[in-house]
Amino acid sequence: MKKLMLGCLLLGLALVMPPALWAGSALDQADAVYDKGGLENIKMSLDLYLEALKNNPQDYETNWKCARAHRDYGNEAKRKKVEGWQKICAEYGKRGMAYAKQAIDIAPDKPDAHYYYGISVGIYSDGVSIITALREGLKDKTQSSFEKAYALDKMYNEAGPILSLGRFWAVLPWPLKDKKDSLKYYREFQQTPFFADNDEAHIFVAELLLDIGGGDNKAEAKKLLEKSAGADDPYFGDWAKRLLEKEF
Repeated sequence: MKKLMLGCLLLGLALVMPPALWAGSALDQADAVYDKGGLENIKMSLDLYLEALKNNPQDYETNWKCARAHRDYGNEAKRKKVEGWQKICAEYGKRGMAYAKQAIDIAPDKPDAHYYYGISVGIYSDGVSIITALREGLKDKTQSSFEKAYALDKMYNEAGPILSLGRFWAVLPWPLKDKKDSLKYYREFQQTPFFADNDEAHIFVAELLLDIGGGDNKAEAKKLLEKSAGADDPYFGDWAKRLLEKEF
């Protein structure tokens, strides 16, 4: 049945996608679908990445990209408020962790898998709660993954390891939360060329500044939120508006 479903998927894609996208390897085909973006395309890319993995299970790139697609599918389900999104986040986040771990075992000195292991834990935590993830011992694994990615290439994925470490220390519950470390990484991220147009980062920084408190921090947070309230992406625009209404 699974082979039949995959065959139907490939046939359907062949009918709707330009022939040029079907040139190259199975991994190239998966990338072409993934790069189109959106919930359905990411979901379709998953089956293609898994098919590519069958042919080459020890390939580093296929494993980390499979992890990325699983994590991103959970993230899109959360953003779109798909029915049962918490269950999706838990399931696909856990799968993403497994594929990232496989990639780490294959090539431990590359940043991709370490980074996607950490953010897969993040989406898994969105599904099961941070407390549950902590009880499962994922705090130290997440921290070490982000720190390893940071050490290997902190500018990877538009300085993703820097921003992720800032968020990591911000969202942990007391007494694990470290506002000082979080702000340190956020300030570093603000010095990169990727901060100016990153609405998600603006909201992350604003939330921390409001949590720390103080007149200057609150004023800075307000400016960041006002900018992101007009975001093209309604997910971030609505998030910024909620914070503005709550805090100001």
